[in-house]
Amino acid sequence: MAGLALLWGSAFLWIELALNSGLTPFQIAFARAALGSAVLLVLTRGAHQRLPRDRGTWGRLVVAAFFCNALPFLLFAIGQRTVDSGLAGVLHATTPLWSVLISTVVGTERAIGPVRLGGLVLGFAGTLLIFAPWQATGLLSGGALVLLGASASYAVGFAYMGSRLTGRGTGPLALSAAQLLAATALSSPAVLIEGPVPTDLDLRAVASVAVLGIFSTGFTFYLSYRLIADEGATSAATVGYLLPVVSVALGAVVLDEEPGLRVVAGAAVVLAGVAATRWRGWRGDEDAAGQRPAPAGAGRD
Repeated sequence: MAGLALLWGSAFLWIELALNSGLTPFQIAFARAALGSAVLLVLTRGAHQRLPRDRGTWGRLVVAAFFCNALPFLLFAIGQRTVDSGLAGVLHATTPLWSVLISTVVGTERAIGPVRLGGLVLGFAGTLLIFAPWQATGLLSGGALVLLGASASYAVGFAYMGSRLTGRGTGPLALSAAQLLAATALSSPAVLIEGPVPTDLDLRAVASVAVLGIFSTGFTFYLSYRLIADEGATSAATVGYLLPVVSVALGAVVLDEEPGLRVVAGAAVVLAGVAATRWRGWRGDEDAAGQRPAPAGAGRD
């Protein structure tokens, strides 16, 4: 979770830099999927793994790629045209709450006891405390609604991946590479219609997209698959609460920023909420219900 939060936490920054450098949302969505899939395909080959070969798995991968990659990648880039990265982080933090709602409705989530549910609410409260969105403008704008849609789409994708793709004999590395490959294919028609990438892009644009695609998409998505396979969709979505903590910590360490008392308190609340969502006492409730969690290594390479 820590590695995933570190890699994912900077994605909003790279998206904003790419937009400010002249790239369009369609180009950003395609580039991050293409670069991410390229990295994972190399890793898959190095690990001597094979991509899925049956049509059924590829059909499910296309569905997952649409909800977890192609659609939210595009929506986040569109939303951040009018919403700053801080508010985008708050709206992204609704993903765990969407995940609980969706997974509970479709019956794919493992038992969620009062401690875990309280942790989810506490984590979101801590995120609000860090960013104080009530001080920002545009909270009810069209861009904010687009970002909410992206967060809900992530939750749908995570739930679908957990129920239809993990634990079926194909390792998370090969699955993540195949899914990003499908997302690249889904994103390509819009880029072809929109036209070629500008030839006068500066180094900042190229570097932003490269980091976004390789690290904040490729490696991040692989770690997400591992977490979904091991602990379920809601646990994977809970990483969203750690993203603002990462941004605050990096600002203090790298940029010598001095977070105020409200930000420090918010970070502490987030960490307490995440700790509650990972409390192991809830497993006893599952066992009593006859729904034992998957073994720790289930779905691993």
